[in-house]
Amino acid sequence: MGLKEFLDEGLEGAGHNFITGNLENLVKWSRARSCWPATFGLACCAIEMMATGAAHYDLARYGMEVFRASPRQADLMIVAGRVSQKMAPVLRQVYDQMMEPKWVISMGVCASSGGMFNNYAIVQGVDQIVPVDVYAPGCPPGPETLMHAILTLHGQIESGELTRRRDANGGGAAIQIEQRDGQSGGTTTPVTIGNR
Repeated sequence: MGLKEFLDEGLEGAGHNFITGNLENLVKWSRARSCWPATFGLACCAIEMMATGAAHYDLARYGMEVFRASPRQADLMIVAGRVSQKMAPVLRQVYDQMMEPKWVISMGVCASSGGMFNNYAIVQGVDQIVPVDVYAPGCPPGPETLMHAILTLHGQIESGELTRRRDANGGGAAIQIEQRDGQSGGTTTPVTIGNR
């Protein structure tokens, strides 16, 4: 294989051997530990997301203490709250401007399925707009649940399972986690995930 073929095909064209295998594991490890979130706080879930970044829960332990204001500096979108039909194109534009590879966490029942807002003005699941990798349940999910979603995402990125699931689904990995904050799930609306 010549240099031009290697540059055209990248690491995939080099074949799998001891060196490229370890290099691939190093790339996955560094991707998992360098997620920079672009916030998309839209409702009450955004308050819980802010609490997660504050001193008591301290997302700095995972290298995520600075929520990026520019989508071009972020690779993780946390959609926190209900998405209105008017906000949907803006959300998609921010997602499209994020750098690759990019990940999405749907935080709360409103972002995941529209929640109690079953009407024409609210998008009934953010997965209709962007591919969702991890769904964090709750109304609103507490910081513990969001941190569980983030750590699940990190583990899936590092193992390579996330990209395999994305390829199989033709979109997001659609991983559903359990609620970890001791709340009883205050909503009475049934949640259906995966509107695509």
